Amino acid sequence: MDLRTSFPRSMRIKLEGYVHLARMLDKCRAVLAGTEGEYIYPCPMDERLLEFAGITSEQFTAAVNTNPADAGVAAWFRQTATPHPTAELEKWNEKLLARGPSSPESLKKFKKYRDAVDPSRTDLTAWSDLQDLEEGRGVPQRQVVA
Repeated sequence: MDLRTSFPRSMRIKLEGYVHLARMLDKCRAVLAGTEGEYIYPCPMDERLLEFAGITSEQFTAAVNTNPADAGVAAWFRQTATPHPTAELEKWNEKLLARGPSSPESLKKFKKYRDAVDPSRTDLTAWSDLQDLEEGRGVPQRQVVA
């Protein structure tokens, strides 16, 4: 995958029941190929997923390096990750997708990125929505509560 000319999959796409796993896989493959462009692997979102799964970025990178297809990485992840009950995994997925800026500096960066793409989207508060907007995916308008 060449992330200099295309985008990784959305955080919302699930692989093995985990949001962000497919995106992280795309970014890891691009880093291994030297085609990551401006994308970062492992980024803080990647680290949150890896920590929840009980896997290091080194382990994940090695698995991606030896498994050229999604199915092989998915099988490795399923066998290696710390198992979580479905309800716990879904709660974690929702929390990751809803995660927004966690500091004043992060909020400033978030607003800068959002305003560069669409300053009218003040309804956006989650990094997942901002990524989708930046990458040209539809993001439904949210009701802003005053």
